[in-house]
Amino acid sequence: MFPSWARDDPDRLVYLTNATGKFEVHTWDRRTGEHRQLTDRSEGTGYRVPSRLDPSGERVWWFDDAKGNELGRWVRQTFRGGAIMPVAPELSAAFTGDALAPAFSAGLALGSDVAVIGRSRSDEGSTVYVLREGDAPRRVYQHAQSAGVGEMSRDEKYFALAHAEHGDSRNRAVRILDIEGETVSEKWDGRGKGLQAGRWSPVDGDARLILGHERAGILRPLIWDIAKDREEEIVLDLPGEVWADWYPDATSVLIVHDHRGRTELFRYDLATKRLEPLPTERGTITAARVRPDGEVWYMLDRSSEQPTIRAAGGGIVLGPAGEPAPRGVPYRDADVDRIHVFVAEPKKPAPHPTYFLIHGGPEAHDRDSFSPTVQAWVDHGIAVICLNYRGSSGYGKAWRDAIIGRPGLTELEDIAKVRAWAIAQKIADPKRTFIGGGSWGGYLTLLGLGVQPENWAAGVAIVPIGDYIPAFEDEMEPLKRYDAALFGGTPSEVPESYERSNPITYIENVRVPVILLVGQNDPRCPSRSADVYVARLKQLGKPYDEYRYDAGHGSLKIDESMKQVAMEIDFVATHLGTPRASA
Repeated sequence: MFPSWARDDPDRLVYLTNATGKFEVHTWDRRTGEHRQLTDRSEGTGYRVPSRLDPSGERVWWFDDAKGNELGRWVRQTFRGGAIMPVAPELSAAFTGDALAPAFSAGLALGSDVAVIGRSRSDEGSTVYVLREGDAPRRVYQHAQSAGVGEMSRDEKYFALAHAEHGDSRNRAVRILDIEGETVSEKWDGRGKGLQAGRWSPVDGDARLILGHERAGILRPLIWDIAKDREEEIVLDLPGEVWADWYPDATSVLIVHDHRGRTELFRYDLATKRLEPLPTERGTITAARVRPDGEVWYMLDRSSEQPTIRAAGGGIVLGPAGEPAPRGVPYRDADVDRIHVFVAEPKKPAPHPTYFLIHGGPEAHDRDSFSPTVQAWVDHGIAVICLNYRGSSGYGKAWRDAIIGRPGLTELEDIAKVRAWAIAQKIADPKRTFIGGGSWGGYLTLLGLGVQPENWAAGVAIVPIGDYIPAFEDEMEPLKRYDAALFGGTPSEVPESYERSNPITYIENVRVPVILLVGQNDPRCPSRSADVYVARLKQLGKPYDEYRYDAGHGSLKIDESMKQVAMEIDFVATHLGTPRASA
């Protein structure tokens, strides 16, 4: 994954890799060329909550949870390893109960001798603590609604807080607080409009912050001068969504333009408003930043090859260890009634048995990116279709908001349109189309098997939601707030909305076999939701398989991931006559 570097020592970097068989935190000293594995937990580390370097590069902060449940504490290690040091171990009853008991992370900002820690717990809501070296932590913020800590300013006077105090966690306001926790400024675009906090100017004493806004219906950057309470929108004639980051002297910004699942980079001069394209390879750029020396690093990811860290106009900076993965089948694009589709086909005559692999989120989107899972299915003679249904990010606010009040059913309408198109195009064998996906994709799989039973020959539900009521009761606190914004309230406030979009409502309609893969420690799609669904399948005599594993919202181990994909391929082979993984 994309490396980050220490503010005051950019030759010290930290990154995540699964080169050892599971995702762990690694450090990289560019002076010596040494790469060192820092963490080593049986379940893996750091995939959901990124590790951080303090400004000096002396210490690495990483989030310590229990078997992937995301409920944990920040800990620290020196850059070269050694003992794991808990953050603020002296805290016990200094505040309300055990103030730094395990919680879900809600952001972290690090200064030279100060840290701002965001936390979320069902019994506290969102809280923010300021921790100075040698002092007891102080709680400076608490609210029942969702909030998240953003970056700290270069002079360490301010930090940004994105919050939903107005009650809509999908569209947040941004507040600037000083390091004592006092409000300095506030910006909110009103009901139904959100702001995203980016990075502060890298120049000391320059109190400008990049924000993302959607005032014109699509993500665009602006620069907010906190000292003058003045903003400058960056107006660009680009069709897709745009994000920005700073060049080291803060006279220019790096523009990241995401359009139809692919990305391009530009340099934008703030004084002249000149937009200059940067030389990059075609594909998806999942992350990009400007180094202090002005070199632009970016992570290139495309369907035909595994991702690498590259320099704009140069070569590969960092690649995966070991032998490279075999090249994959490139995706081809299509548009179906405004729905953007990616297709990966095996090299044999069509029509094919076809896997409709549905992405999670729902505020995510499929891209031209390398997926070993997609390529494994294609290797077994199965076409894979990925689609960016209404509700996906990347296509403007109206597209993303189209599912509000009717989640699940809206996306399934788009999936049905794409299925009909794939059959008409002779890509898909109509008798062997099956649906699957993880997280929100797993939810849509179970919902689709009941709502569209005539469309599907099988289902592959990965970390799914089977019954939304226990899922809501058990899920992590930020997701409760998100679901309330999406469904129009909580299950007790709008029960009809949840019943209408609940997979278990339609379970009697399910006609085909389904496999459920469930993480027992999953805080996002809790296992009890699947328990209730499976018990009802059993009661009704419906065919199903299930697999439970001791991790959270997906495994961080390569062997476990491969085992699960092989299990899915064999399940489909049993019921559709396709090649088995063991063949």
